[in-house]
Amino acid sequence: MVKVREEQPITETGEIDIEQWLARLQDDVALRDVDEMRAACELAERLSRGAEKPHNAWLADDSSFRTGLEMADILGELRLDQETLEAAVLYRAVREGRISVEGVEKRFGVEVARLIDGVLNMAAISQQQTPSHGMSQHNQQDNLRKMLVTMIDDVRVALIKIAERTCALRQVKDAPRDKRLRVAREVFDIYAPLAHRLGVGHLKWELEDLSFRYLHEDDYKAIAELLAEKRIDRERYIQVVVATLEGLLEQQGITHYDVDGRAKHIYSIWRKMKRKHINFSQVYDVRAVRILVPTVADCYTALGVVHSRWHHVPNEFDDYIANPKSNGYQSLHTALVGPESKVLEIQIRTFAMHEESELGVCAHWRYKGHDVNGKSRGYEEKIAWLRQVLEWQDEVGDIGDIREGLSNDVAPDRIYVFTPDGHVIDLPRIATPIDFAYRVHTEVGHRCRGAKVDGRIVPLTYQLKTGQQVEILAATKGGPSRDWVNPNLGFVKTSRARSKIQAWFKYQARDRNLEEGRALFEKEFRRLDLEGFDLPTLAKAVNYQSPDDMYAAIGANDLRIGQVLHQAQQLFGDTDDEEQLDRLLTKPKRNVGKAPGAGITVLGVGNLKTSMANCCHPVPGEQIIGYITQGRGVTIHRQDCPNVLQLRADEPGRIVDVEWGTQARTQYPVDVEIEAWDRSGLLRDVTHVLSNDRVNVLSVNTATDRDDNVARLKITLEVDGLESLGRVFSRIQQLPNVIDVKRLRSGARFSGKHASDKKSGAQG
Repeated sequence: MVKVREEQPITETGEIDIEQWLARLQDDVALRDVDEMRAACELAERLSRGAEKPHNAWLADDSSFRTGLEMADILGELRLDQETLEAAVLYRAVREGRISVEGVEKRFGVEVARLIDGVLNMAAISQQQTPSHGMSQHNQQDNLRKMLVTMIDDVRVALIKIAERTCALRQVKDAPRDKRLRVAREVFDIYAPLAHRLGVGHLKWELEDLSFRYLHEDDYKAIAELLAEKRIDRERYIQVVVATLEGLLEQQGITHYDVDGRAKHIYSIWRKMKRKHINFSQVYDVRAVRILVPTVADCYTALGVVHSRWHHVPNEFDDYIANPKSNGYQSLHTALVGPESKVLEIQIRTFAMHEESELGVCAHWRYKGHDVNGKSRGYEEKIAWLRQVLEWQDEVGDIGDIREGLSNDVAPDRIYVFTPDGHVIDLPRIATPIDFAYRVHTEVGHRCRGAKVDGRIVPLTYQLKTGQQVEILAATKGGPSRDWVNPNLGFVKTSRARSKIQAWFKYQARDRNLEEGRALFEKEFRRLDLEGFDLPTLAKAVNYQSPDDMYAAIGANDLRIGQVLHQAQQLFGDTDDEEQLDRLLTKPKRNVGKAPGAGITVLGVGNLKTSMANCCHPVPGEQIIGYITQGRGVTIHRQDCPNVLQLRADEPGRIVDVEWGTQARTQYPVDVEIEAWDRSGLLRDVTHVLSNDRVNVLSVNTATDRDDNVARLKITLEVDGLESLGRVFSRIQQLPNVIDVKRLRSGARFSGKHASDKKSGAQG
């Protein structure tokens, strides 16, 4: 849920009451020098009052001063020191050019000025990867490095920037839509993940909910309305549960506790619905209670109490005390069938764990060698992660990868696996053995050739699970495979491993990269049957001066072959020249139908009129099915609708698959040939790949040469572009026994020595 902004105290004349604001601030922070803090506020107010009226009509005249106080309020809740609060109050005045950093240093000291300068430098992370406004790529990377170094040197810089972006996101409610979307996207991609990584829970939730409200307005409103409809019943229910839990805890001799209801934030609900493919009624932790107790032993005692009182929901228990999350979060989470047979979530943790979850790095931060309360481990772990971000920048120098690293490696669910020596390694829940190898050591990753999980050999694309023991089978020398960085193949899922692999290729000799890049380019374009391109034009389209530079970038993995294919289609696919279009994809093309106004894509039957069934009223996100009526098109039902279940039994021929869609998709029929050593199950495995990629198959023709036992499968597919076709080819190429995959010209026939000796049908 988003937080309501706290209004600033106002005097009788309508101005902000600085004295009253300072008194309120000291409820959270013990100020070192109240007079100096007052002087910073008065200076910021004078500078704001003397400024020109903002060109943004949706901002108040003194918006920079109000924003400074609001930033200080946020940082005060995090219990940061006076220097940080002064920097927050003065930051906007410096950013808007009303006072220089040097001027701040003269009035308030070096530390305040250095913090403001560090926050100004953090703007580098928001710039696009492609240089703009005359900035060179070299200067851009220098700015990014400077920002990272500043943030690592003093984490307060990142916290001030997060507070500033929080204020910006709160303020854009009345701004033009493009402004709202731009700020929300930046916060969602960069600063909410950063707040999560630093463990600042309540800010992370607010940033996610606010940005989600602007980026997915309809989804946000739908969930907010569902929560509002149930709020009164939920509050009554929580009161009953809280009273029951307080009595049970006191019976166990736990007298110092805090039991409270907790609202789950809207983005978290939406994400769980999408991740688990469930509807709102199946989100168990909409009704949630938090129990705070003094010690870890009390946590497990309380867990025993609630499990003995109510039935536990299977597979809905997480022990983040024994296995903390990557950002240091600790708690017990359990789902129960509580009073009135309603499912609720209960979180149990100590008071110290709760402070850590809300304040994160701020709960035990350290400066100038000063250790606060002896708690330095969480702070050091978070700073170690920031240093890892700097390491990525050293190796890759790619702002896009930094952004990806911030976003992708902060998934709330981590897995914990063991080395053969019993050491615990934590990874994102999507990690593979190669990710594990690079997490252990870079050289182990480079020389990885296979893996054993619990003593059994597994593919390198295997998704690891908590509790498994992983052993890497490594060669004595060698390097990584180029296939590992192909996103279509699923070898690598973490940005750390990907950056290590890219760095390895980047530092190989240019001649070798050029040779391997040319071979990869020619192989991919040959199997897609693409030829006659203007290579210099194509190279410039992917931002390289010559074809050789493009080949070298492909060989060094600075440029993915999929990006080249995309640009090739952009250059030559959207043209009226029929001959050029035919080189890219076989004609004719067709549109997969979309119901007018409804966003429904009807699979397999083209454009048909659709309507929502009145019996079950399906909404976007739910699983749906279609029923072909007589004269009224297709009626859309929920898949669990009793009426459609009966219709499926009575008239199965009139049931069709449908899916929620956003826009019509242009599909091109393409003839492809797969050459493989014949084996049982070959055709089954190929069609399984096509099914997983949701590729429609128009025809299949197979034959096997009896002399050499080579099977050739000719398949006509429907794809929406070269990237999709290349992805399918890459995955089929990984199947056992497959020799080659390539696109055929229209009307091409099977090749082979003795057509009369071929038998029809690959086995399986």
